[in-house]
Amino acid sequence: MDERRQRFERLVLPHLDAAHNLARWLSRASVDAEDIVQEAMLRAYRAFDGFRGEDAKPWLLAIVRNCHFTAADKKKRHRSEPLPDQGATELPAGGPDPEGIAIGAAEMRRLNEAIATLPTEFREVLILREMEDMSYREIAAATSAPIGTIMSRLARARALLRQNYLGKESA
Repeated sequence: MDERRQRFERLVLPHLDAAHNLARWLSRASVDAEDIVQEAMLRAYRAFDGFRGEDAKPWLLAIVRNCHFTAADKKKRHRSEPLPDQGATELPAGGPDPEGIAIGAAEMRRLNEAIATLPTEFREVLILREMEDMSYREIAAATSAPIGTIMSRLARARALLRQNYLGKESA
């Protein structure tokens, strides 16, 4: 195995789950997310000679974003769709009863639906910060936006999420 491929596998492949997570939230569909991540990984491998540094996560996620926006432009898709269920929740030993699990699953669906309604620029910073645990600097690098913009988008995303989530609670 050549050195370039080994370096790519060492630096980029550990972030494959983060890439899929971001693509799924941006595209709102697991099938589309798989296509986006596949295209992003191909682009990343082709452009890897130009990568400098050791933190490949922001670099890879920037490529994922670009692939998503390219695919979205091609499809001209502007409708909001809730994310599909993430699968059945198993009953842990000694854990909550089935009713408690059902309530938790319903709350998670409501939260996912509220996140899915956020505009893309707010949704992506929320996902990168809260689910991928990226720093403001890393998010700024991945999105090519100033840190101040990231901070304001995150604050707005949280406020909209709170409004959307609590609004559905009272309905």
